[in-house]
Amino acid sequence: MLLVIEYEGTRYSGFQVQDKGATIQGELETAIRKLTSEQTRVSGSGRTDAGVHAAYQVVSYLSESSLGLDKIKGGLNFYLPPDIAVKEVHFVAESFDVRRRAISREYSYQILNSKTRSPLARLQAWQVPYKLDIKLMEQAFKMLEGEHDFIAFASSLGPEIKKTVRRVNWTRLGIREDRLIFNIEANSFLTHQVRNTIGTLVELGRGTMSMSEFEALFEAKTPGLAGPAAPACGLSLVRVNYREPFGS
Repeated sequence: MLLVIEYEGTRYSGFQVQDKGATIQGELETAIRKLTSEQTRVSGSGRTDAGVHAAYQVVSYLSESSLGLDKIKGGLNFYLPPDIAVKEVHFVAESFDVRRRAISREYSYQILNSKTRSPLARLQAWQVPYKLDIKLMEQAFKMLEGEHDFIAFASSLGPEIKKTVRRVNWTRLGIREDRLIFNIEANSFLTHQVRNTIGTLVELGRGTMSMSEFEALFEAKTPGLAGPAAPACGLSLVRVNYREPFGS
């Protein structure tokens, strides 16, 4: 069974089940158990960190339930908390791997560039009160496109990470009044890569980092040189892309 879900991640300790704190995976598994009486493990297309949101996260799980798609969707949404919702439900083959079959992922990061806080935006954007050189930030953001070794933009590398080269398909910076909206698509991302990228761009925009220092990060071979990491609140997983429609 495949689900497309949306969540507001503020009160969660990330996607993956942990010993302490509520998680997206834990809430989904609880809802499935209440609906179908099945004790099953949910797999996600990616593991968002604590406080990160998702407009389009893809998950799957094994099920022998005879319920139809509409009843699964409605039933899960009945049992899920208000900050998590199932948007789509699909039957897929048991062999369908939502993580490995994904060909790209899109993220969005919002900055509130204002000296005055916004109560409505506080859970969805990082307030940066400084004057920023937006053109310089956009120029640097564009430099991420293409295939690069992004090891300096990773906070850490787990034993499962064998390669740190990633391909960024495109970047876009949108400006809406006092909001800066950074959108990026890549074949995959390293740990905290987007948040470290945004934090570095803000340093560049503030003038505390030079363009030559930014460019040097592409040649560095040490994790954690970029940053500091931007807060999780501004980051959203926007889309997970697959080569073929679900169920094909």
